[in-house]
Amino acid sequence: VSTQSTGLILKMSNAVFVIVGKNDNPLYEAEFGSKKDEHKHMSQFVLHSALDLVDEKVWTTNSKQLKVVDHFSNLYISAFVSAGHIRFLLLHEKKDEDNVKAFFSDAYELYLRVLLNPFYQLNSPIK
Repeated sequence: VSTQSTGLILKMSNAVFVIVGKNDNPLYEAEFGSKKDEHKHMSQFVLHSALDLVDEKVWTTNSKQLKVVDHFSNLYISAFVSAGHIRFLLLHEKKDEDNVKAFFSDAYELYLRVLLNPFYQLNSPIK
């Protein structure tokens, strides 16, 4: 993820970003801010539970940017879905749609660059 996008997310303090493949397999995961290890499993659980809501919301809109699809406690889950049904999820504390949209735009551009790599196998973890 680019430095500019990371800066936008760091302004949000704590955030967890994941890319999930077509078969609900994790392709990429990154944590921003000062998340503690004890909360890592909770954030994975919250993001995984939001996948069903993302799948439902995809069929109700033409937009790839799904905005906030769910919330848990004081955390929001924003989503972006590619044309190939790759889900980008961001668990964050502040509801700042402009920064989240810019972050997803940059992350999607970088994901497309990964897809152009001839050594990358489709739907495999990104290292």
